[in-house]
Amino acid sequence: MSKKNKRARSQRKNEITKGIFTVLEKEPSKSFNYKQIASKLEITDTQDRNELIKRLGQLKATDRIIETERGKYQKKPSLHTYFTGRVDLTSSGNAYVIVDELEDDIFVPFNKLNRAFHGDTVEVFLKPRRKGKKMEGEISKVLERKKMSYVGIVDKQKRFAFIRPTDSRMYTDIFVPLEKLKKANDGDKVLVSLGDWPADADSPYGSVIEVLGKPGEHNTEIHAILAEYGLPYEFPYEVEQFAKKLDTSIKESEIAKRRDMRDVLTFTIDPKDAKDFDDALSFQKLENGNFEIGIHIADVSHYVQPDTILEDEAYDRATSVYLVDRVVPMLPEVLSNQACSLRPNEEKYTFSAVFELDGKANVINQWFGRTAINSNERFAYEEAQHIIETQGATIPKEISIRGNAYSVSDKVVEAVLTFDRLAKIMRKARMDAGAISFDKIEVKFHLSENNEPVGVFFKEAKDANKLIEEFMLLANRKVAEFIGKQKKTFVYRVHDSPDEDKLMALNGVISRFGHSIDLKDRKSINRSLNKLLEDVKGKKEQNLVDTLAIRSMSKAVYTTENIGHYGLGFEYYTHFTSPIRRYPDVMVHRLLQHYLDGDKQPKAALYEEKCKHSSSMEQLAANAERDSIKYMQIKFMEDHKDQEFLGVISGVTEWGIYVEIIENKCEGMVRIRDIKDDYYNFDERQYAIVGERTKRMYQLGDEVYVMVKSTDLIKRHLDFSLIGKKE
Repeated sequence: MSKKNKRARSQRKNEITKGIFTVLEKEPSKSFNYKQIASKLEITDTQDRNELIKRLGQLKATDRIIETERGKYQKKPSLHTYFTGRVDLTSSGNAYVIVDELEDDIFVPFNKLNRAFHGDTVEVFLKPRRKGKKMEGEISKVLERKKMSYVGIVDKQKRFAFIRPTDSRMYTDIFVPLEKLKKANDGDKVLVSLGDWPADADSPYGSVIEVLGKPGEHNTEIHAILAEYGLPYEFPYEVEQFAKKLDTSIKESEIAKRRDMRDVLTFTIDPKDAKDFDDALSFQKLENGNFEIGIHIADVSHYVQPDTILEDEAYDRATSVYLVDRVVPMLPEVLSNQACSLRPNEEKYTFSAVFELDGKANVINQWFGRTAINSNERFAYEEAQHIIETQGATIPKEISIRGNAYSVSDKVVEAVLTFDRLAKIMRKARMDAGAISFDKIEVKFHLSENNEPVGVFFKEAKDANKLIEEFMLLANRKVAEFIGKQKKTFVYRVHDSPDEDKLMALNGVISRFGHSIDLKDRKSINRSLNKLLEDVKGKKEQNLVDTLAIRSMSKAVYTTENIGHYGLGFEYYTHFTSPIRRYPDVMVHRLLQHYLDGDKQPKAALYEEKCKHSSSMEQLAANAERDSIKYMQIKFMEDHKDQEFLGVISGVTEWGIYVEIIENKCEGMVRIRDIKDDYYNFDERQYAIVGERTKRMYQLGDEVYVMVKSTDLIKRHLDFSLIGKKE
């Protein structure tokens, strides 16, 4: 070979070497085989490909790259590879650190946590990866605590106390000097703030913020649920006073600035126990045969003004919290249940989306702006449903929220039936376009005067519920579309497409019940998901399948970056219709009015930060709601300890099986150690536990008989004894 050719080959060899490192360094947590690297470097001829394979072998031999598994290579971590991530503590006490720029999470054993707690933002040192092993590291520094307060039980000694946190992922107790105990007694449930953790101390220091009460008492436990998530259960005195001093009277001078719709037939349809009516519908038949339908929303932004303590409080809360026995509102009651609430026969300020619809539910014209209304009627869903089902004007006493039978006008009947007919057309069009129908059963409780659960019932969406849902969806979609098409800063409610791995896992589970999802493309996925949700209705596996299907979806969030709403099948979507209970809706009202006034668009960064906060608070509220339901389920089951129940295995883990009782949806655990007829092993592949000797299998979806073994209201644990399989 000539010197010139040798030099060219040497240069090409260097280029390939450099290319290998470029590919591996760009995604340091990923492993690549030679074909993937060749593709990224656009290597197509045989000679260069052979050189690439040879260089990979040489670089591995000289320990410059590592082979994570046969034929797959990765950049060798430097001796000082540090990342910033979030701690996810497991039930075993070990943790994973989730790092955004890494594909895999970093495993951290318990003895390398360096005093980090669940959810903390930390600096983690990544150890060199060994062949075939997962990424492992140790936490070098806690950068930011996720939580600075914990709910716990007081263990009082002579000169000090320890608080034992009730959060199972909190692995240490908290040391509290007696002078910082705030008069808490031994055994009390308290909220404690986290202080310093000196290098020579076994536990962090803390001080009691609030004494919640005696463990197991109803109010103590409900307040503890809110405290665990940092959610308030009362308003600061100064916020209440500020709200009470607001002028909430309706003035003709203000109405003159608005579209006056007080004489148009208008009514609300809400749950029978609702107090905050934030949406109303109006109905007029036009001369051309079309319908003018107004979707009127409480004008919260008229009362909640920027740069006030009321605004700060609403932003901090970001959402109302709906627990089993109470609502913790976003706004003080003088606004949420009175001034802003669209109560019947009261003049109210509203923000409205008014549409002209033809008989096929096509939008012919639209108008957005501030209005004044006077609602003629207030209906519960059951009453509106009765009108739909009977097409009659009489509401019987047994479902009347007025305490006696009454009749409505023919105009109201016509309006309700027209709304229902148009809503069904809109819903069908939405489903045909690929929307997913999650009609998950809601578990509700009949409560005694002392908030004791005396019965369980299930709330199911009927035509009246779906009617309201469709018109709220219409308003939300059209408002988002109106601003979105102008490419201006706005608050969107977005929903990303589902994770393919989760859908495949869902397919594995539902195949045991004879169902499947077609994963070919988006339309096939949505069509088969809807078929699945329809097919399981009324079957033993319905709640399990509904829950798993929802978990396979991405979470909907608020953002200024519009990517559309996958679940609803909308290109543009926002939240405009519930400003009494959601802060993002207040932002949407303000931005919409801002643009209607012709003002310049604000910077997106400010709104993006508010969107992130709102999404985070929404998640905390959902967690608190779920915990309150779990608490009430356990309380309900305490009185049914001698009863045998039929349930469905809803989860399988290495320590036991979860069973959901069919008749009341209460879920508890049968621990493997409590099943005495054999030694059972966890079979992850089959979602089952299998007896070593008998080969008896308890598998996800199996029907089994159980009894209550123990209940723990404080830790919110429900344990079952397994009686056996349903034959």
